[in-house]
Amino acid sequence: MKPGDRIKVFAPATVANVACGYDILGFAIERPGDELVMELTTEKGVEIIDIEGDGGVLPRDPLKNSATVAILDYLNFIQADFGCKVWIKKMMPSGSGLGSSAASAVAGVYAINMLCNEKLTKYEMLPFLLNAEKAACDAAIADNVASSLFGGFILVRSYEPLDIIQIPVPDELWCAVINPDVIVLTKEAREILPKEIPLSVSLRQSANVGGLMVGLLRGDYDLIGRSLVDYIAEPHRSKLIPGFYEMKNAAIAAGALGSSISGSGPSVFALCKGKEIAERVGVAMKKVMDNQNIGAEVYVSKVNHAGPKTLPFVD
Repeated sequence: MKPGDRIKVFAPATVANVACGYDILGFAIERPGDELVMELTTEKGVEIIDIEGDGGVLPRDPLKNSATVAILDYLNFIQADFGCKVWIKKMMPSGSGLGSSAASAVAGVYAINMLCNEKLTKYEMLPFLLNAEKAACDAAIADNVASSLFGGFILVRSYEPLDIIQIPVPDELWCAVINPDVIVLTKEAREILPKEIPLSVSLRQSANVGGLMVGLLRGDYDLIGRSLVDYIAEPHRSKLIPGFYEMKNAAIAAGALGSSISGSGPSVFALCKGKEIAERVGVAMKKVMDNQNIGAEVYVSKVNHAGPKTLPFVD
């Protein structure tokens, strides 16, 4: 580890909430995601050299950007006498519902940890990522960052103390995600939710979380589908997404197990059995957006178990 050492990292996008698991469930997908290049320097602190693909909207101030907030926390924690420069390449928009700020933060903290010879475990890095999420969207929520960092399907069992559980998924579980050209800010999407929910709603939601966990563990696709019902966020957040229920109905008609909002939206996900069905579902959801003259990008993926990874530099 010396000044001038460089690394290039990719961190994946995520689907959070997964219908019934508001703020406690999430999983990583193969794409999109964010890339980050980091170079160590003799000067303390973090400098953002460039951000590509954000349209100039993300903060260049290291104290306000999710990636550099996490890196600074890491450097302060290990009492580093050095710093770094970073270049960020955004490959998904902010406000997409795909964990954009989380992916940048995960890429940053993973990169600095690799350059520091993996001083910290992934669990030890989580608090830095929660701080980064709070800086980005005023909510220190772990579902996106933990999914992107650990890969796979995760359950946030507890926040105090933080307890992340990785959930096995059946081999044929695929996901189709559509990201419409609509912006939904996480803060707005959280504010639209009720502050209290009736006990009856809580019981139904909890039963679906349990059903989804059992379905994943058993490989019971029918149970997975029956459990993908959200009584808390979807009824309110769906109002922010043009054509949401049309997309959801089209996905299920095309063979999806179930469908709901990815994170805060506007992205919509559908879990499917097999790649062929997932691709058909993606086409069906895209057709709904085409009919409404709304641009959209579709991603079809298995659950990404790798999480962040280093990339080669290409001349």
